[in-house]
Amino acid sequence: MSQDLDISLLRTFVAIVDTGGLTSAGRKVGRTQPAITHQIRRLEELIGRTLFEDNRRKLSLTHDGEILLEFARAMLRLNDEARARFSVPDITGHVTLGTPDLYASYILPEVLENFSHTHPNVEIELRCTRSVHLHAALERNEIDIALMTNQPDFRRGELVRREPLVWVAGVGGSPELRRPLPLAVLPQGSVYRHHALEALGSAGKQWSIRSVCDSIAGLQAAVFAGLAVSVFPRCAIVTNVRCLGEADGLPPLPPIELVMHRKSQGISAAAEQLAQYITRELGDPAAAAAK
Repeated sequence: MSQDLDISLLRTFVAIVDTGGLTSAGRKVGRTQPAITHQIRRLEELIGRTLFEDNRRKLSLTHDGEILLEFARAMLRLNDEARARFSVPDITGHVTLGTPDLYASYILPEVLENFSHTHPNVEIELRCTRSVHLHAALERNEIDIALMTNQPDFRRGELVRREPLVWVAGVGGSPELRRPLPLAVLPQGSVYRHHALEALGSAGKQWSIRSVCDSIAGLQAAVFAGLAVSVFPRCAIVTNVRCLGEADGLPPLPPIELVMHRKSQGISAAAEQLAQYITRELGDPAAAAAK
């Protein structure tokens, strides 16, 4: 292969994989279906390999296509970071970002790292606590922006994405077999707790709260020790927990909403830039369609 790979071809390739079709990929990258087909043929010519299986009913990658996909995502990420770094004015300032410790641990590290690369003069201060406390801090203008779990009594924030909730237990025990069902939950006011107890009540299941923890670390301790079953968002699933479901006698759970809030008095350009960046990086198509 003597020619460099074309970023636009890689972007189209990734769009096809992410959307599951040529037509939907065309809408995403702003090209017609024939143009999309031509781009894929051009990409296959450049690398000398076939990227998609010859199956008209289902769009699936070849082994070479799967390998290229990893490179394509990495190259697009670097390309987009470089463009973002030089396409926006230099922004400076201090931003206080509030978020529950769960999101700080599991979904924000890479996002904040990438933002810091493209905006090195923005200083980010993290305030980690439960969403109910973050909402109160926003109302007092103590923090600039907050990524948190939506609750019915909050003022409406900007929907970032919907995250599935999952019943979990430790790998070393079977607390789901005990009656009443032992639970590890967050304190009163938690959406996780509300959804768990409401689902169990609707299903006629008996339960008993064995652990009340104010953080994800406390819930994990109870779960890892085999003391109780708990409810985690899918983003917090780690290798030493088991996901439970209807086959284990547990009812389905509704998803939670991750929302972005800004303080009521207005925010700086640096805070707005960070809020938009987090929303864009963590967002999903379903959330975007619901806005």
